[in-house]
Amino acid sequence: MSNELLDQVAVITGGASGMGAATVREFVKAGAKVTFIDINENGAQKVSEETSATAVIGDVSDSTFCANTINEVVSTHGRLDILVNCAGTIHRADAAGTNDDQWRQVMGVNIDAVFYLSRAAITHMVTQQSGAIVNFGSIWGGVGASGVLAYCATKGAVHQLTRAMALDHAEDGIRINAVAPGEVNTPMLAFGRSTVPSEEDLAALAEATIPVKRLAEPEEIAKVVRFLASNEASYITGAIVPVDGGYTAR
Repeated sequence: MSNELLDQVAVITGGASGMGAATVREFVKAGAKVTFIDINENGAQKVSEETSATAVIGDVSDSTFCANTINEVVSTHGRLDILVNCAGTIHRADAAGTNDDQWRQVMGVNIDAVFYLSRAAITHMVTQQSGAIVNFGSIWGGVGASGVLAYCATKGAVHQLTRAMALDHAEDGIRINAVAPGEVNTPMLAFGRSTVPSEEDLAALAEATIPVKRLAEPEEIAKVVRFLASNEASYITGAIVPVDGGYTAR
């Protein structure tokens, strides 16, 4: 991999673990100046020490925090080239099993934050007449799944937000795309379950549901994000790119 993001100023959310942390590492290796956001202070400190990326601790569902963080990055570096909206959460339940607070939490992290951060970033990118935003959608943004109602709703919204923003800013030099990961070997696979799935459980899940018969690793998703953020993807905007081992091909 060349330094295709050399000196590009990037903000990445959810950078303390999983696909977000893998994206931070990928962008730093590609030469970007990375600031990442997470609410997990311990995890963020570890990733920051490992990569020398700048960690900002805060809640991305807070619109004021989002705007202030973007503005501070621009004040420090003079510009913002890339925004990656990776932060996510999940509540495993149907409608009857989802109370108002649980619904709002998933909405707040998975879709409100994408809007708040993108709105703040686009203000600066329009002035520059350049920039790239990569959002994290999901296979469940395009197809349904039982027992994850709120998550499916938010990821469908991310896909539509991505398309609409891309059209709004196609003439402003700003490209806006989304990745739609499938089942990825991250802590979210276990989050919210009554029992933590074993390696055997995960292998059985992959065998039963994924055409390539294995889970993705976070680094495989991060490489696609890096491509979409780079000039190598200069003619791609408004796209939802599945990275799912063939899951949605069916």
